[in-house]
Amino acid sequence: MDRTTALAGHPPTEALPDTHREHSRLVRSRLVEAGLHDGATWRVSPTPFLLAPADLAAIESLGRHLLRFTQALNRLYYDSIRGAQPRWAADYLDQGKPSDLIDDARASRFKAALPGVIRPDLILTEDGFMISELDSVPGGMGLTDCMAQAYADLGWAVTGGRNGMVEGFARMIRSLGPETKASLAIVVSDEARDYRPEMRWLAARLREGGLPAETVSPDDVLFTEEGLALGSGERITTLYRFFELFDLKNIPKADLLLYAVKKGRAAMTPPAKPWLEEKLAFALLHHPALEPFWSSELGADTFALLRQWMPRTWILDPHPVPPHAVIPGLTADGRSVSDWKTIAGLGQKGRRFALKPSGFSELAWGSRGVSVGHDLPQKEWAAAIDAGLASFPKVPYILQEFRKGRRVAAHYHDPVTDEIVPMQGRVRLSPYYFVAGETVELAGILATVCPLDKKLIHGMTDAVMAPCAVQP
Repeated sequence: MDRTTALAGHPPTEALPDTHREHSRLVRSRLVEAGLHDGATWRVSPTPFLLAPADLAAIESLGRHLLRFTQALNRLYYDSIRGAQPRWAADYLDQGKPSDLIDDARASRFKAALPGVIRPDLILTEDGFMISELDSVPGGMGLTDCMAQAYADLGWAVTGGRNGMVEGFARMIRSLGPETKASLAIVVSDEARDYRPEMRWLAARLREGGLPAETVSPDDVLFTEEGLALGSGERITTLYRFFELFDLKNIPKADLLLYAVKKGRAAMTPPAKPWLEEKLAFALLHHPALEPFWSSELGADTFALLRQWMPRTWILDPHPVPPHAVIPGLTADGRSVSDWKTIAGLGQKGRRFALKPSGFSELAWGSRGVSVGHDLPQKEWAAAIDAGLASFPKVPYILQEFRKGRRVAAHYHDPVTDEIVPMQGRVRLSPYYFVAGETVELAGILATVCPLDKKLIHGMTDAVMAPCAVQP
């Protein structure tokens, strides 16, 4: 078997097709019973998605590199606002954010605060892995945990283990404060309501492990003189923020929640730091003016790896480029570029780029707002570039080199015919790393395989979704 072509659907020992069908039915029934699948939400695999040992080892080691990157990005921001690094770095990261959010996020008590969960989206390409983006408020944790449990009960040694997701999440929560008994509220906004079932599953599993936890809407949280509480009167020591910062104005009691955190009456992760949730951070990593900073902060090995795995990225800044300058690293037909009109006018073969909002927008998650250059007619691509430039004052857009995912093999169970169906596709791997202090651990990996005719890889009815395991 080719090392880089992961096969899903091949069990560790010879198994009859009836066993494949039976296992698929069992997994689907577990998901339906948990309220995480309606029978046709996505395609269920008879096995986990199998990774070559070397690929799994690379993903396992990636966590420490991404933690260093997050720490360095946080440091870059603070160094930038005090003038120790170019001021434009913080200006880009603050672009379009309300001043009150920026002021609160800069409070000294939050200076070292980082997200407790790091989840990159990894695309397996012909040349290895590509990190398409980092998600600081990731969904899929409850889903991955439920599927890991189901496949583990069928005898599979899933990555992270049967309880890896819930144990990693619990360690992360308990590390946030000095109190010996944490009481957690997973606060899910109305915009993210589709994720409430999986977050309820996660909370139930946390309670089984001894961590008091409830999944609630913002309206369910009460503000008292002592701090935050639920309707039952139980005090909340920790909030898991499952809502986006751009949506704060639409979230009931958001001001009270953030006030309680600001006053130290509750801990919260991810912290309300918008600069840690911008895709344009990839552009900063590749910017030549910041190379000495990144090299010093990350170390040579991490810097080299991330520059290889993170695609070259540029910020669509509409300000004119001086006559003697070019957009760093951006070329078209082998020539340096100094005007975005050059990119807008490229032919189909030349515009192998993805255009996407950087963050702080309802279009910045779930593959919304993404335009793939070579997949659009010329006029639509030019219009997308113009729209991205016009959006700069409120929502900066980024241009990112497009790297095509390699073909992988998957299998899924068709519940109508009760047959196991082979499928060729491209895969996105979503590893979940939980941070507790300076320790970062891989707790599980969710694989999403989409058919070859889909340009963007994300959860959909045609996708096969499964946790990962290593090839035997």
